[in-house]
Amino acid sequence: MLKNKNKNKKRIYVVLVVLVMVNVLAWVAVWEVGQSEDLEVVFFDVGQGDSIFIEAKNGFQVLIDGGPGLAVLEKLGAEMPFYDRTIDLIILTHPDRDHLFGLLEVLKRYKVKSILWTGVIKDTSDWREWERLIKDEGANIIIAQADQRIDLADDIYMIIHYPFESLEGQEVEYANDTSVVAELVFNEVSFLFVGDISEKIEKQLNIDSDVLKIAHHGSKYSSSSDFLEKVSPELAVISVGENTYGHPDSGVLQTLEEFGINILTTQDWGDIRIVSDGTFFKLINKQ
Repeated sequence: MLKNKNKNKKRIYVVLVVLVMVNVLAWVAVWEVGQSEDLEVVFFDVGQGDSIFIEAKNGFQVLIDGGPGLAVLEKLGAEMPFYDRTIDLIILTHPDRDHLFGLLEVLKRYKVKSILWTGVIKDTSDWREWERLIKDEGANIIIAQADQRIDLADDIYMIIHYPFESLEGQEVEYANDTSVVAELVFNEVSFLFVGDISEKIEKQLNIDSDVLKIAHHGSKYSSSSDFLEKVSPELAVISVGENTYGHPDSGVLQTLEEFGINILTTQDWGDIRIVSDGTFFKLINKQ
C-alpha cells in the first residue's frame, strides 16, 4: 500500500515538473517574439516548386504555396515551435501541383485562420481536394485582387498587385498567368513574390523591390529585361530543384548577372533565410 502511494506521488511530481517546463518554454517563446525587431522570410527548399514562410516580429505567420510534396511539413516543423499548430495566413498563388500539393497536407495538420487565393477553377484531383479542405477548414477566405492590403504587424504589410480583378469561378488550363503577385513591405525593405507569371503579365506591372522571387523557377518565359529593370532588385531568389525543363534558364541567369543582381537558388543553397530590420536585409545561412 505504501509503495503504491509513493509511486503515485512520484507520478504526480513528474507530471508537475513537465507542466512547469512546458509553461516556461511557452513564456520564453512569447518573450522572444516580443523582443524580436525583425522580419524573417524563408524560401524553403522543396525541390521543383515554391514554398515561402514569413514570420513578422509579432509572430504573425504566412505560408505562400506548399511545394510539390511533403517537404513543407518538415520545414514548418523546424520553423515553428512544437506547440504552435496555427498559421495566420496561407496564400496559394495558383493551383498547379508544384505550388498546391504541400498545402493540402498543411491544411490537414494545422489550423489556418485565413486563406488568400484567386478562386480559379482547375479541374484536377488536387484542386478538388483543395476546395474540399478549405471548406472544411472554416478559415476566412480572401479572393485575391489588386490593391488589397493585409497587415501583419504595425509596420509590416502585404499588398496584392495582381490579378487586377477577381478571377473567382473562372476555369483555366494555363494557371501560371493567374498567379497572385504580392509585395511584402517592412518600412524601407520589400520582397516581391510573383508565382509563375510570364512576361505577358510582367509587362503590366510596375513595382520596385529589394528581393525578387524569380517567376516560374527561372523559366525562359519570365524575368524579362524590362521587368528586371523596373523591379531593380538587389537579390533574386530562384526556387528550383532537379527538373527536365531547363530551369533556371541560362539566358535568365545571364540577364540577372548583367543587371548586377545577386542570385541564390534553393537547389544550391537549400533553405534561403533572409532577415530584415526594416532598413536593411541580410542573408542567414544555417548550413
